[in-house]
Amino acid sequence: MRFDLPWRKTQPSEPLAVPANATQSKSSAATRGIAIQAGGAFPLSARDNNSLTRLGYQSNPVGFRAVRMVIEAAAALPLVVQDAAQRYETHPLLTLITRPNAAQTRQDFFETLFGHLMLSGNAYVEAVSEDENWPAELHLLRPDRMSIVPGPDGWPQAYDYTVGGRKHRFACEGGRAAILHLKNFHPQDDHYGLAPIQAAALSLDVHSAASQWSKGLLDNAARPSGALVWAGSDGQGALSDDQFRRLSDEVEANFQGARNAGRPMVLEGGLDWKPMGFSPSDMEFQKTKEAAAREIALAFGVPPMLLGLPGDTAYSNYQEANRAFYRLTVVPLVARIAAGLSDWLSGYGGELIELKPDLDQVSALSEERERQWRRVATADFLSQAEKRKLLGLPPLPEGEMDG
Repeated sequence: MRFDLPWRKTQPSEPLAVPANATQSKSSAATRGIAIQAGGAFPLSARDNNSLTRLGYQSNPVGFRAVRMVIEAAAALPLVVQDAAQRYETHPLLTLITRPNAAQTRQDFFETLFGHLMLSGNAYVEAVSEDENWPAELHLLRPDRMSIVPGPDGWPQAYDYTVGGRKHRFACEGGRAAILHLKNFHPQDDHYGLAPIQAAALSLDVHSAASQWSKGLLDNAARPSGALVWAGSDGQGALSDDQFRRLSDEVEANFQGARNAGRPMVLEGGLDWKPMGFSPSDMEFQKTKEAAAREIALAFGVPPMLLGLPGDTAYSNYQEANRAFYRLTVVPLVARIAAGLSDWLSGYGGELIELKPDLDQVSALSEERERQWRRVATADFLSQAEKRKLLGLPPLPEGEMDG
């Protein structure tokens, strides 16, 4: 069994030759332009995947928790393997996804896979195969290091993976592809997917700015600013430049910051402190932050109620919100990825198999699954084979009676 990843090989990588007819094809220039815009260009701050990951995941508690909720729930969802005839208790594919590689468990592997989809819109899986049967290992490749090489017809003809100044090319032609590219739908990109974090970019900017405003308020004794008014002996109220600088330095050193909160201010003759109340815009700032937090949660498909965000009245209780989270976000995500994996891996095993989530083992959906089982079981006009098909089960093994 091979544990080394291809970009760590000691032998030189495959030559990066470009087909001679690539410059003559009408799709070559267009697809080259598509690859350039894949990072996403917005008129605000940086919107590349690395910047958005730092802004929305590493530095934002709402984005971090929303992503963690999705990938942890999706990775923990049970999977079953079946074909048109039976559901397998043991199968090489089950063994493969239980231990994808020597460095990752099943949970680690799928959390990383779903995390790549949430933060970059793309996920790349490499199959390491020693023979013509099922792959020996599955490895995940970082999307920010992968680039698609379009062919003359616009379809990917290779994937270039660059790390540490070295580039390795995975060819897509001539047999089974060693790379599976999973991506989210993107209406304006032919090759790369759209990440939920990109849709939440503006809300992340608003939420981050509001947090910085709150931090600045705390740095200034957690109260709105005021004014020091100098009347002056002659009533003109004018300070010299030296007096102004000295007063500003003393206020900054002795009265600003959290450590000086509540400290009484001693004023010299002629100085008067005029506190300023919160303006209407200041009072609305916290509401703006809460609205931005809800938009971030919704972009990732997490009901705001599950994150403890105020103002969410979409669901009457936590249980209903949790059920909607699984039904509308987790299950569709896992079903789509499982379908892509099973279709790709079927080419290795030489048999048509289906990898799908086992909804009967999801506690959040137990109530509605129980209702469905009860409805199907009491439908006397259906045969046993039809009932099993409605419930997503394979037909009975040969020799058993159909009631």
